[in-house]
Amino acid sequence: MSPVRRNIVANAIGSGWTALLLLSFVPLYIHFMGVESYGLVGFFVTLQVLFSVFDLGLTGTLSRELARLSASVETSATEMRNVVRTLEAVYWALAGFIVTALFLAADWIATVWLNANEVPLEIVRMSVMLMGVAIAFRMPYGFYAGGLIGLQRQVLLNGLRIGVETFRNGGGVLVLWLVAPTITAFFIWHALASMIGAVLFRLVLWRSLPSAETPARFAPALFRQLWRYGAGLSGIGILAMLVVELDKIILSKMLPLKEFGYYMLASTLALGINLIIVPIFSAMQPRLTQLVASGDYAGLRRLYHKGCQLMTVLVMPVALGLCFFSEPVLHIWTRDATIAQFAAPLLSLLSIGTALNALMNVPYALQLAHGWIKLALISTAVAVVVLVPALIWMIRHYGAIGAASIWVMLNLGTVLFSLPIIHAKFLRGEFRHWLLADFAWPTLAVLAVVGLGCIFMPVGMGMAGQAAWITASVLGGLLGGALLTPVTQTLFLRKTAA
Repeated sequence: MSPVRRNIVANAIGSGWTALLLLSFVPLYIHFMGVESYGLVGFFVTLQVLFSVFDLGLTGTLSRELARLSASVETSATEMRNVVRTLEAVYWALAGFIVTALFLAADWIATVWLNANEVPLEIVRMSVMLMGVAIAFRMPYGFYAGGLIGLQRQVLLNGLRIGVETFRNGGGVLVLWLVAPTITAFFIWHALASMIGAVLFRLVLWRSLPSAETPARFAPALFRQLWRYGAGLSGIGILAMLVVELDKIILSKMLPLKEFGYYMLASTLALGINLIIVPIFSAMQPRLTQLVASGDYAGLRRLYHKGCQLMTVLVMPVALGLCFFSEPVLHIWTRDATIAQFAAPLLSLLSIGTALNALMNVPYALQLAHGWIKLALISTAVAVVVLVPALIWMIRHYGAIGAASIWVMLNLGTVLFSLPIIHAKFLRGEFRHWLLADFAWPTLAVLAVVGLGCIFMPVGMGMAGQAAWITASVLGGLLGGALLTPVTQTLFLRKTAA
């Protein structure tokens, strides 16, 4: 098995396990704490993404540098270790800033920003402070995971991720069940689990680096050398964060916390598609970087199209399944007909928007591999400028459904604008190949199978029957898309010939 394929499989297993934890535990969180308290959990998730701007592109820079240095025979172990030591020192300083900022802002967030009705004000304030601790430690373990991705130690990474996420989420449910079913207990546990995760990920990364005769040191000259690339990634990260999270930030202010909880529930399921996206991106980006560094552009082209096809054939069945079967999926998941009825239209729109966003990930990895981030920076900047007034107007007139509609339109515009430019710059003449072979034919097959499954779904089925029907429809869509996708066609023919 090739390193890329092995890493994709490992990432898929890790992401699949994380998805299983998500599907299993979110309904239990709601059961123990209530929908309004889950709104605070949704706000915590939003804050995590919001504070990711303080990553300053360091995670992406670390991943790219370790991938680039590991492909060079002239690289010394000392150089690689100095990169990690230099960037981690800056990262921990940023984590300290996050704790301080949320401690100082906790009272304002609790009294001015959030609209809690059932949760006492003091509990909201304490929860925000605990969010700060949890976020400050969770971000560094993402940083160290980026280093392991750059080293292509993704099997090891996912084994560690499965253990840490099981401990964090499973322990959270046990605390709510056996200790106290309160939002405060939830955040105390998550802060503690994040500390343990950061320590473990740091230890594993340092042990994965090649040994050196001299100790690693903080190198200001090295930081000055890397900061421009990191600053560019940071700019993209900040703007991309705003694009993804502005709807939630504005909704958390304009809607009651309970209604915001419904939106976050739908968003959690839709963004669960990222559990498919991230494994592919994480495996593709360092390998594409190595191919660019070695000048193997024929290999680059082949790997790029394989990645795009794999993204389409895996993402589209799930996204269209969530879109067409949104209400029964939510009802099966939450066991609450009211939540399902309210959140179903939101889930349909958000899942389509997330699928469109998925199409940009391998092309974005191609840009990073060439060190060219100008287009991503410009397109996300334009998106943010348009997004703020559009969201405020749509939410004011149409509520949460307006915000979900904007997510679809935004990602559709990005695909139509950016993809032709990326192909013209790096893979001239390949856009038609991407449009037909990588996207259109497999998507049409998935649409036909899943759409027919929705139309002919029998009425009056129990939850178990609905779950089986939906699963069969999604798997049928996956098979239909795979049969019309060149990379999976080739794999199928090899297996049958053998």
